[in-house]
Amino acid sequence: MAKKIFLYALLTLSMLMSGCASNLPNAERLAALPVTGPPEIQSNGRELPPAKSKALMDNLEKESGATSILTRQLKLMEEITGKPIIAGNEATLLTGPEAIAMMLEAISGAKDNINLETYVFSNDKTGRKFAGLLLQKQAEGVQVNLIYDSIGSIDTPAAFFRRLRAGGINVIKYNLTDPFHRDHRKILVVDGKTAFTGGVNITSDEASSGDEKNAAKPWKDADVMIQGPAVAAFQRLFYDTWKRHKGPILPEQDYFPPLKKEGDDYVMAIGSRPGERNRLTYLMYYTAFSNATNYIHVTAAYFVPNRAIINALTGAAMRGVDVQLILATEDDVPIAVYAGQSYYTHLLKSGVRIYQLKGRILHAKTAVIDGIWSTVGSTNLDMWSFANNKEVNAVIVGKDFAGKMEAMFENDLRNSKKITLKQWRKRSIFERFKESFARLFANWL
Repeated sequence: MAKKIFLYALLTLSMLMSGCASNLPNAERLAALPVTGPPEIQSNGRELPPAKSKALMDNLEKESGATSILTRQLKLMEEITGKPIIAGNEATLLTGPEAIAMMLEAISGAKDNINLETYVFSNDKTGRKFAGLLLQKQAEGVQVNLIYDSIGSIDTPAAFFRRLRAGGINVIKYNLTDPFHRDHRKILVVDGKTAFTGGVNITSDEASSGDEKNAAKPWKDADVMIQGPAVAAFQRLFYDTWKRHKGPILPEQDYFPPLKKEGDDYVMAIGSRPGERNRLTYLMYYTAFSNATNYIHVTAAYFVPNRAIINALTGAAMRGVDVQLILATEDDVPIAVYAGQSYYTHLLKSGVRIYQLKGRILHAKTAVIDGIWSTVGSTNLDMWSFANNKEVNAVIVGKDFAGKMEAMFENDLRNSKKITLKQWRKRSIFERFKESFARLFANWL
C-alpha cells in the first residue's frame, strides 16, 4: 500500500508539472442534441422494429412513471455509442463479499474459457485463491486469459504472474509505459455466458464482511452479475482490449456462443478508453443526471467531479428532483475526500442531500434513478475516471433491479451520517484549508 500511495503521489506531481489534463467532450452540447423516436432495442441478436421498441419503453414508463430517463437519455447514449440496449437479461446485484464468492463459483464451473480484466490482482489470501483456481481450470483444459493493470497491481510481485504464465494462462500486463492512462475496468466473463462487472477487485479487502476476528475495517462495494444476450457486449470490451495489446489470438467462435433470454432486464455495456473522442461513461452519468425527473441516488467512492457534473446534480435538485449522495468519510486516498468536500457547500445550498458512510471504506460506484434506471461499474465521479482511465459500467433498465438498488441504498443510508448546511458551516478553519488545498489538485484526483 505504501508503494502504491507513493506512486500515486508521484504521478499526480508529474501531471501537475507537465500540465497534463485530458479534455472531456462538451457534455452540455451533446445532451442538448435533438433525438427522435424510441431507443433501439436488440432482442435475440436483432434490432426490434421502432414500433415494438416504443411499446416496450411505454410499458416501462407505465411501471415506473419515469419519462426522460427511458426515452431521451437511452436514445442519446444509443446515438453516442452506436449500440442499442439489449433485452432479455438477468442482472443480479452483489455486495463485495457476494461478488467474490459468486466469481469463484462461476470460475469453478467454467467449461471452455475464462476472461478476467482487473485493476488490482493482489497477492493476498483472496488473490492466491483466485490464482490457484485459475491454474486448476487451465490444467483442466479451460483457456484462461488475464489482463491486469501494471499500476493497480504494483504491490503484487512479478513472480505471482510468472507462475500464472508458467501454468499456461495468457497474461497481459496493461500499459506499463504510460502511467497516466490506466485500465480501471473490472470484467469477468465465463464461457461467454456469464459476466461480472462493477467496483470489485481481486483482493481480500473486497472479500471481508468485517465480522472476522481482528478484521480490518470492511469495504463497501458493489458488482453486478449478468446472464443473457448482453454478456456478449462485455466480452467484446475485453476482446477489444486484448487485441489492442496484441494478446494471443482468441477465436471468436469460441468466445461468443449463442445466448438465449435469461430474464427481463435491459442492459447496456458502456466502456470508455483513453484516446476516444467521447468519454462514454462520463456522458452516461451526465445525461442520466440531466434527464432525471423523480430522484437521483448515487453512491460514490471517489467524488471529485468537474463543473459539468456538479451543475447537472445541482440543476436536478433545483428543478425538484430528490438528489441524494452517499460519499466517503475516509478511503485510501484522503486528499480525494477533502477535494470532494470542497463542493459540499454549493451542493447543499442547491438542495442536494449529502451523507457520509460510517464504519466502512467506500469503494462502490453506483446510481439508481427514477426507480427504473441503474448503473453499476468501475467509473468514479472524478477526473481520473472521466478523462484518463479505461472504465466500464453496466446500465440496467428494469423496475425489479432498481428496487434492489434502492434497498441497498436505503440500507447504506441507515449506516451514514447526514451532512447539513448548518453543521457544515461550523467546520474548523483547518478543515476548510485542507479542502481548499485539495481542490487545487481536483483535475488530477
